[in-house]
Amino acid sequence: METDDAPEGAPAADTAARVREVIADAGVSQREFARRVVMDPSKLSRSLSGTRRFTAAELARIADEGRVDAGWLLGTRPAEKASAPVTAAEGGRPLQIVRETVRLIAEHGFHAVRVADIARACATSSAAIHYHFPGRAELLEAAVRWCMDEDTAHRAARLAEADDAAAELRRLIALQTPRTAQQRRQWAVWLDLWAEAARSTAVGRLHSEYYRQWRETVADVVRRGVGQGVFRADVDPRAAALTLTALIDGLATHVLSVSGPPADAAADAMHAALTAHVTHTILAA
Repeated sequence: METDDAPEGAPAADTAARVREVIADAGVSQREFARRVVMDPSKLSRSLSGTRRFTAAELARIADEGRVDAGWLLGTRPAEKASAPVTAAEGGRPLQIVRETVRLIAEHGFHAVRVADIARACATSSAAIHYHFPGRAELLEAAVRWCMDEDTAHRAARLAEADDAAAELRRLIALQTPRTAQQRRQWAVWLDLWAEAARSTAVGRLHSEYYRQWRETVADVVRRGVGQGVFRADVDPRAAALTLTALIDGLATHVLSVSGPPADAAADAMHAALTAHVTHTILAA
């Protein structure tokens, strides 16, 4: 059985049952709850099924999100589900920590950000940061996962608004063009993580999974477009997704290297180049 530095306390089955109760009280899906506690959905699933034990940090985040006592989850406190204090940050302390970590990485780069910097930004102590995320590696993985989840959620919302596959592709391009401060911050994090992914196995897996999901999203849009007759019949969806991804990454890197008003012009040029590419290679005549 996978243990992952499991804490002492009640049997794993009892703890899993309590976590299930917290998820049920939250009124959201298991995947959405995993997003809220910045946890790999597959790890949450394995822990709930009994093939993996929750780590102390994971239980701390679950307790924070569920507003319950961590001791109750572990079975080291009375059976009553005592409420945990509510933090000022929207979404609870763990998400506040992750959001501030993302902001600081975007501004300074991951290797220049210390836990003390994150604690100062969250108006808390370094010990409180370590309570939720034991080390820098866990923080980095959580930051990557949060960026992935945010991007996936925005992508799904924008695609739901589109009338056909051509409109879907235009919306995807708009989402990937770093115009707003939030988009530039997220791209800055991705640029910093490309190098980190080559050194970190955990981050590398997340990085690969994100790009796999992104390319599949684009390929699915292209397949729909071919079926709708808005895209050329001879377009290879996977090849189109790979080419578009490479163009987006290269052009976004250029936009991020520009600051001030010229950055707006660079973003406009990126959007125009991507639109022209789609018009000439994917759209039906």
